[in-house]
Amino acid sequence: MSRRWLFADQLGPHFLDDRHQPVLLIESKAVFRRRAFHRQKAHLVLSALRHRAAELGDQATFLRTETYADALRRIREPLDVCHPTSQAALRFVEGLDQVTVLPPRGFVTGLDDFAAWADGRRGALRMEAFYRFARQHHQVLVEGDEPVGGRWSRDTENREPPPKDVQRLDVPPPPMPREDDIDAEVRADLDRWEREGIRFVGRDGPRRFPATGREARARLRHFLKHRLGQFGPYEDAMLSTDPWMAHSMLSSSFNLGLLDPLEAVRGAEQAYRRQDVPLASVEGFVRQIIGWRDFVWNLYWYFGPDYPASNELAARRSVPDWFHDLDADAVRAHCLSDILADLRDHGWVHHIPRLMVLGNYALQRGWRPAELVDWFHRSFVDGYEWVMTVNVVGMSQYADLGRMSTKPYVSGGAYINRMSDYCGGCRYDPKQRLGEHACPFTAGYWTFLARNRDRIPGNARMAQPMSRLDRLADVDRVIDQEEHRGDGPP
Repeated sequence: MSRRWLFADQLGPHFLDDRHQPVLLIESKAVFRRRAFHRQKAHLVLSALRHRAAELGDQATFLRTETYADALRRIREPLDVCHPTSQAALRFVEGLDQVTVLPPRGFVTGLDDFAAWADGRRGALRMEAFYRFARQHHQVLVEGDEPVGGRWSRDTENREPPPKDVQRLDVPPPPMPREDDIDAEVRADLDRWEREGIRFVGRDGPRRFPATGREARARLRHFLKHRLGQFGPYEDAMLSTDPWMAHSMLSSSFNLGLLDPLEAVRGAEQAYRRQDVPLASVEGFVRQIIGWRDFVWNLYWYFGPDYPASNELAARRSVPDWFHDLDADAVRAHCLSDILADLRDHGWVHHIPRLMVLGNYALQRGWRPAELVDWFHRSFVDGYEWVMTVNVVGMSQYADLGRMSTKPYVSGGAYINRMSDYCGGCRYDPKQRLGEHACPFTAGYWTFLARNRDRIPGNARMAQPMSRLDRLADVDRVIDQEEHRGDGPP
């Protein structure tokens, strides 16, 4: 049996063919020299890798070196490796002698199955169509070929604003890991690396995300039993005093390979069939995993190596330093300041703050998509190139002009006001687009539409906002105001 080389995002038992298979694990310090990762992300990745090495014991050869090449020079035996999760890593392993590349693991729909589905489509690819295919193909929440409950998507039931006059959803908090000697060693090493000149962003803090399969499975069980029911209706809502809401906080566990995604999907399906959890909540969770997560993974490979450079809206401005550095204290807009602070302090916010606050603000200002991909990759504990490329380039920044989404995810302050409690105490008014109290999201929305009206393809979903833009008598003043504001913190 050949030795299985596991990357640091391939750490679960489903990446091995046999529980006794010999393993190679490599910790490369150069990875952290090249980019300024969030301190808590660096801690999580190193902790997970070292915990896996400790679990495997003599079964694993664990090498801590400057580069992967340094480690591989010490290995004389043939290796095999599961398909890596980035194009650069795939090119690297395919160029190595005595290394066999196996098909990907850690996802549900295979690359060949996806390509066969996508090749048969006409026009743009849409997640809703893929999701239906995946549900049928993997027999998830179906009766024969039909969806349980009669509808493929319950999304309309899962868009509730947060309950009024509450600080937190009425759900138990997710179980937090207990740090151990490995975490202490990681923290000491990161402190030393910083003294040597390796730079991180964000703040250090207690490890909040699973670093072992046991921790990840415990969080999954807790979520399915105690939190999944409330996840569905409020999955798109935001509360300034409740960053976790009812989200599973398992994205980093899936992306480290600690959890098999299909196992989580089957667990949610069983919770519904036991009548423990409403169908809408279960369907929303299933859609995120075998729908959106697999869709984004497969598109990263299907679209090919040129896709990350897509910039069809000609966004030319660099991401400013205050955003790079997560300088929440420099920002006065309540939503943006609070969400940057959560990211600074936790290395994570859920998908709506990412898309409708962070990504929305960047889209309105015309920041370069490739820089944003790198920023999301480095700043989030669950950030990897494959997941951030399509999410940012295609969905958040609409830089591919709709190859995988129907319209730009851009909105004014009204959306944030409806789906959160941020606007009530903010110095800016979501109804105003001009003046001292003009909401930067509302003003930015109209500026974005005016700047890109000739680039955005016409479709029914954009007809109404473009018609409203034509009726705005003060649009030139709004544009001048936003240009004067520049890229300083709002």
